[in-house]
Amino acid sequence: MTGKLQVTRSGETEHWTLHDPTTRNALTGELVDALVQACERAAQDKALRFVVLQGSGGAFCAGGSLGGFAQSIGQALPVGETDPLIAMNAGFGNLLNALCALPQMLLVAVDGPAMGGGLGLVCCGDFVLATPSAVFATPEVTLGIVPAQIAPFVHRRLGDRLARQMMLSAEKYSAQQALTLGLVDQVADDLPPAVAQQIAMLRRAAPGAVAYTKALLHMLNQAPAQDLTAQAAIKFAASLRSAEAAEGLAAFAGKRKPGWAA
Repeated sequence: MTGKLQVTRSGETEHWTLHDPTTRNALTGELVDALVQACERAAQDKALRFVVLQGSGGAFCAGGSLGGFAQSIGQALPVGETDPLIAMNAGFGNLLNALCALPQMLLVAVDGPAMGGGLGLVCCGDFVLATPSAVFATPEVTLGIVPAQIAPFVHRRLGDRLARQMMLSAEKYSAQQALTLGLVDQVADDLPPAVAQQIAMLRRAAPGAVAYTKALLHMLNQAPAQDLTAQAAIKFAASLRSAEAAEGLAAFAGKRKPGWAA
């Protein structure tokens, strides 16, 4: 697989590399579709034991691609029309569910920023490793939009109190802070050997037992997450079409504070 998602295989391990340097690996529709296809293929691959999800070009993932929403920002939906934003946003929620449902162990290797939807990807990892330069944040509320699909996954990873603090404050967290919070499991200067060492340790776990254990853990969370996918998509679409989103994103583009923060 080439393009915005590069997949390389070495024995029982695949590396999935987000590769769109011009956008800091933003989650375009093309990239989301490629990741979903990779998940579907991996779910049927009995010889695959480990998946490493990583970014390229000094960034993990800048989050959602705002360019794809440009025509909808601050625009009310005509009466009676079905909002295409709902399906688009729900598609990302389906990706997050697919990542969590992988029978393989999913290691997420973070270098540079992991923002918004990128943080959602991080929260799907069974094990998360980061460099000291990694930065984590959910800036959506400062733009007047909702961190809709990632909310249940951030909540699952951090618990209610810390998830609220992160998503409502939009503060940036360093790798060391993320380690303290439990968002990150290990901070390493050099990710490839750290990931290799982690995989070497995890090889002692039987692949079948891992798959069944992950399926059981996913089952415990699956119903609420699936129920939330549709509702989160509706709330996201409504927020993006609001005047708040128009002001927040215009302020971001103009490098100024939005009206509610001035």
